[in-house]
Amino acid sequence: MTCNLGLALPCFVEDPEIPIGVARAAEAAGLDGVFVYDHLWRGDPPNRRPALECFALLGAVAAETERVRVGTLVARASLRPAATLANAFATAQRISGGRLIAGIGSGDSQTRNEVEAYGIEFGSMADRVNTLHDAVRAAAGKGFPVWVGGRAVQVREVVTIADGWNSWDTDADAFAEQGAQIRELQPDAALTWGGLARPREEGAGPLADRLWPYLEAGASWIIIGPIDSWNPANAEVLGQVRALLAA
Repeated sequence: MTCNLGLALPCFVEDPEIPIGVARAAEAAGLDGVFVYDHLWRGDPPNRRPALECFALLGAVAAETERVRVGTLVARASLRPAATLANAFATAQRISGGRLIAGIGSGDSQTRNEVEAYGIEFGSMADRVNTLHDAVRAAAGKGFPVWVGGRAVQVREVVTIADGWNSWDTDADAFAEQGAQIRELQPDAALTWGGLARPREEGAGPLADRLWPYLEAGASWIIIGPIDSWNPANAEVLGQVRALLAA
């Protein structure tokens, strides 16, 4: 049983050298991928934090690394026209030398304020799923895997035209159940999971034990979002986790 282990980068910072440094640490630790979020900001006043733009950061990380896969978790279909989004992915694929993973999502209620603040209509679930369909079709077949991100049934069904599915922060039982449904729709789909953790506090062994049920449920990728994502020391711990999961 094999699984790739990835790390979500710190995107809610002013200084781009912080996520770039974490990406370098992840590559040095032997991790398989690093992923960026797609937000315009994070949190509400007075605790609102800035966000580095998704594709600008993705390109910088791709240029500063050599081996590790680089991806979005997830780019929101509603923020860019489908053709523009597909071109941004294709550009990142060229910059990275073929290391891109294109995660695309429909957006959810937690991102509504961001979208509407920039004059973009949030739309109904049906509207967002249609936009997601358009984005996945535009990005597919260009030499990089396309993952659909989201737990809603309507979003999961888009996997029929994609290469994989990502679920964020579901428990292992729910992941297994939803993953089985995904496989009924698309037998060859990659099942991937992402979630928050405290690698340095939890320790490699306990964290590996916590992640093992996701491997048993069929996860081919696990992406960890450290609570203290700015700290490159998390990468070393996750390198140890990767070794334990592969043993």
